[in-house]
Order: sequence, then C-alpha cells, then structure tokens
Amino acid sequence: MTIRKRIFDIFFACLLVFIIGPFTLCLIAYILIKQGRPLFYVAERMHSPTQSFGLWKFRTMSVVDKDAGVSGGDKDSRITPLGQKLRAKRLDEFPQLWNILKGDLSFVGPRPPLREYVERFPEIYTEVLKSRPGVTGLATIRFHKHEDRLLARCDTPAQTDDVYTRICIPRKARLDLMYQRNQTTCYDFDLVFQTIGNLFRRKNNRRK
Repeated sequence: MTIRKRIFDIFFACLLVFIIGPFTLCLIAYILIKQGRPLFYVAERMHSPTQSFGLWKFRTMSVVDKDAGVSGGDKDSRITPLGQKLRAKRLDEFPQLWNILKGDLSFVGPRPPLREYVERFPEIYTEVLKSRPGVTGLATIRFHKHEDRLLARCDTPAQTDDVYTRICIPRKARLDLMYQRNQTTCYDFDLVFQTIGNLFRRKNNRRK
C-alpha cells in the first residue's frame, strides 16, 4: 500500500466517523433493543496469504456453535429480520471503519477472503492479496449482486461451496487483478462514489 492510499483511507475514515458517529450510536442502541447481544460478529479474514485479522461487522445472523464457508441459501434461515435490513443497506459493515483505521483494510480493494479459500487456491490469492483488502472494490460493484443471486439458490453447504469456488472466486479474482493493474487515487474515488450511488439506487428501487 502506498502512503497516498493510506492517507486517503485515514482521512475518509476519520471524516465518516465524525459524520455518521451519532447515527452509529443510535443504530447500536436500536440493534441491542431489537436483537440483543452479541452486537458484533468478528470473523477471521486474510490480510495476506499468511496473515489474518478479525473483520468486524454488526451481527446479522443467529449464533451457532460452529460456522464455516461463505453465506449461501443454506444459511438464509439464520439471518435475523433486522439482519436482512442491515445487509440490504450494508449498514452491517459500519464497524469496518475500525479495521480501516487499524490498517487491516483499505476503503477500496478485494474483499478479504476466508482462510480456507486462500489455502485451497494459493495461486489466485497470492496475486489478489498483493492489494490490501477493501470494504468495496471493482469486484464488489460489478459482481456482488450476481454472486448473491447465485449463492441464494444453493440449498446445502456443498452446493454453496461448489458455486463459490467454481464461479465466484475466478470471476472476482479477474476483476480484482484488473483493479490492481489500474489502481490510482482517482480510480479509488470513482469506485467509492459508484458504491454510494449503488446503495441509493437500491434504496429507490425498493421504494418503487
């Protein structure tokens, strides 16, 4: 990561903490009232092929003793009513500002993968994770909705794993590497604003 990109991340993370801080405190109180504890879900994700970190999110699913793999249709029954609303607007990702300030994440980059996929596909993630993982990115903007639709059709963990490894990982990797080759501060601005625009369009579509 360049110094310029790190300054970009710290500046906008601090700005967002200042702007949405009061709203986030209200959201925390609302989640505690409606859903109870635990408030957060901290998942292991990979920062590099060998280094992991704890990715912070607001909890959107019921708690189980053991969880593995990405979320597909087989896990839909665990998503809470409030969790569905948080996911739809990506409000569950607000705590990742802490990950950005710590240096675990950038605003823009490949989404941080689970350890099991990094270990199964080292040739892919050795290249993808040369970029610091991000909250949003080219693959998120172009493929996220399609990925959700594909995984939502899966009824078992085995189906989810097959679709994710066979279709999602290769397609996202191509987009992540495309971003990596063309990364600039202006490009990062563009992708952030595209992400914000997509959220507003999604909100307007639901109203219609």
